[in-house]
Amino acid sequence: MNDSVFHRLYDAYHQDVFQFLIYLVKNRLLAEDLSHEVYVRVLRSYDQFTGKSSEKTWLFAIAKNVAIDHFRKQAVRQKHSLDYFDWETEQLRSSTPSPEDTLLLSDEFQQLEAALENCTGDQKMVIVMRFFQELSISETAQILDWTEAKVKTTQFRAIKVLREQLQHEREKEAKWQ
Repeated sequence: MNDSVFHRLYDAYHQDVFQFLIYLVKNRLLAEDLSHEVYVRVLRSYDQFTGKSSEKTWLFAIAKNVAIDHFRKQAVRQKHSLDYFDWETEQLRSSTPSPEDTLLLSDEFQQLEAALENCTGDQKMVIVMRFFQELSISETAQILDWTEAKVKTTQFRAIKVLREQLQHEREKEAKWQ
């Protein structure tokens, strides 16, 4: 891989990859570290890129794998102190947002992010890719190595969970007023 190809990829996609990682890990410094890991992997494996997908979907697939690897390593570290770790519900959970990040978010977005924590790891990834990163169903399917039908089903279920959670929050607020 020559420098111009790397710089082109970095310039074109680094902000999207970084934002995607922030949504997954909810920690700016960690997202920066993971973003660097993405581009290390890009350097190591660009010669294996066959062009079956776009470079963007390839980069997001690498970013997704880097995030999952991070959570797996974190889980292994915690396993010594925890008796049980449920991958279905905990795979993409992260620590709470920092105070400065919380101040920057609007109330509605905070409610959405809180509701997103009630989704499974797969649902969370689909919502982040589809709505925050504005990837198509096809691109999301390629990144996750799923069928488009699975992406649509997961998206449908995630939206249902989000609607229920947000409605519950609205009802709680209405009681207090």
